[in-house]
Order: sequence, then C-alpha cells, then structure tokens
Amino acid sequence: MSMNTFDKFSVLFWGGNVTIGGKTLPLGQTVTDVLNLDGQVLTEIENRICAFQAEIREFLEQKNNGAVFLVQEKLNAVWDVVFALPLYRNLPMDERTSRNLFPMLLSDKKKWNEVFTEGTEGNKMMREFVSRLEYFPESLRNFIGQVSGMLEFYFEQLTRRNSAAYAEAYAKYFRDMASAGPLFSGGMPFEQSFSVQVKFTPMRHPAKDGKNILSEQAEFSALSHFLYADFYRGLIAGNAPRRCHNCGRFFLLNRGYNTCYCNNIAPGETVKTCRKIGAHRKAQDLSGVTPAQLEYRKVYNRLKTRKNRGKLDADEWNAAVAKALDLKERAERGEIDDAELKRLYEQF
Repeated sequence: MSMNTFDKFSVLFWGGNVTIGGKTLPLGQTVTDVLNLDGQVLTEIENRICAFQAEIREFLEQKNNGAVFLVQEKLNAVWDVVFALPLYRNLPMDERTSRNLFPMLLSDKKKWNEVFTEGTEGNKMMREFVSRLEYFPESLRNFIGQVSGMLEFYFEQLTRRNSAAYAEAYAKYFRDMASAGPLFSGGMPFEQSFSVQVKFTPMRHPAKDGKNILSEQAEFSALSHFLYADFYRGLIAGNAPRRCHNCGRFFLLNRGYNTCYCNNIAPGETVKTCRKIGAHRKAQDLSGVTPAQLEYRKVYNRLKTRKNRGKLDADEWNAAVAKALDLKERAERGEIDDAELKRLYEQF
C-alpha cells in the first residue's frame, strides 16, 4: 500500500475486518481505541495546533523565508501526537514530506511563490490544509461525543447483542436525531455521510497462506470519516463498543454475547480482570448462591427428571449437563448476563 498523509490515507475492508497498514483488526476496534483516548491528548493536540497556526498566519502575512524552520518545528510537534493516534500509528505514513513540508516548498521557487499568491492553487491548498488541521481535534471530540452518547442511551439497555439488535437501536437513534436535527443544524436534515473513494482489489488472506480474498480499498480524507465507517460497518457485522461496568473503559463486543465487563486487568489489581471481578460482584441470595448457580440448579433438576422418566438416554443426559455447566461458567465469567443465561436455559 502507498504512503499515507494526515488527510489522504487508505485502508482495506474485508469480511468483518479492516487492514490498516500491515495490521488487521476487527471492525470497531479502532473506534473503541479512540473512545478510550484521554481527553488530555486532544487538548494537547489543540494546543500544538494553535501554536502552529500562530506561526503560519504570521508566516503567510510577512512572507518571511527565515521563519520556515520555526513553522516546520511547530507542525512537527503536531505530528508527534497525531501520528501516535489509533489508525495513524499503524499506517505507513509519508513522514518525510510531512516533517519537511515547508523546507521542501522553499526549495521549489514556483510552488513557494504560489503559496503566497492569493487565488493560486498552491495558496488554496495551503489554506485548506491549515483549515483541516484546525478542525481536526473538534472533529474527534464531535465523533466521541456522538458515538459515546448513542451507545449509552440507545445501546446499553439492549438484551441482545447482534447486528439485528444494533440495527433496531440505531433506527431509533436515527429517528430521534432526524426529528431534532433542524433544531441544531440550521434546518438541515440529519445524516451520516461523507465522501470516500473506493476500489476493489485482491489481497492475500493474513491468516490463510496462499489464499486470495476480495477487499475494498477505501481512501479517506479525514480520520473522523474513517471512524464513522469503522463504527457503522462494525454494527452491520455485529460488533459494537461497550463501556465496561467495572473500569468504565470501552471494549469491543464482537461475538454477540451480552458481556458487561472487559477482559483487561482491573484497576488496583495485578492479575484479576474486570470480567473476573464482575462475575464475583453479581448479586447473591442469602445462601451465597449466585443467580447463575440458581438457574443451573433448576435446569439440572429438570434434566434429571427427564432422565429418570426415560426421556433422555445416558449420552443425551451427559451432553445436556455439560452444555448447561458451560453456560453457567460463561455467565460467571461475565461473558453472558443473567437474562441471556435464563433464556438459553429455557431451550433445554
């Protein structure tokens, strides 16, 4: 894949995955990483961009060739943080051009003169670049605010975690936003759209040697555009970020389980994960038995009755009990919640 820049980069979508540079991730994982960004990171980006803008404005007004390296230094301080963000850190970036943009322009007299001449293509491109950079942190804040709010108010209460359930939740969100849209967007209809260039290309499967698969190469002009595509494609595939009920960080649900806890080391722990701690925190009755254990006892007794009446032979009995026990253990690990466990046990 060719080198990428801040405002022109490509990724490969295939199956339920996206390949960024040489790294393959499940759809929605990059969004999850961005949702977990510390707010101080965005503040730092804003501060560095402001410092760059102060220099570039003065530079364009005074046409001071001697300020080239100072302007580039301020821009490189921006790249130091931006290129470490999710997505960019996995892409093969054209760092040579990005980190030497102004000295390279200075070495080309024709392009250099265009930058300072109103109405020229070079001047227009420079001003558009500065404008996109200025809007960059705001676009990320808008994305994080919109998606985290959608997940909290429309997705968190779901009892099923699959593409169909996500579609219903998003439909409700879309209707609500469409109704409220004119109040916040100057009468413009609510929509989730942006421009992207797409072409279809074969690629080698990362895990299956020698096998070709068809992929969709998409070229974006903004990180936020990619994030929306990653998020909504993830929902279609049955993947969605969810906030951990223990540590409060987002994790990616990509197997359809109604899991409430992430599998990261819990705060204040060295070994125990949030999922393990969450399972122990489930409400217990007076005898100290968890809801999962109670449901397991019910289904065990039901199966035992059927076996005693001759409705299950030994093999069927062993298989059913093993499956029921596996479901109980999954619930105690936090992989499925109590409501889902009860629903699955009703099928026995």
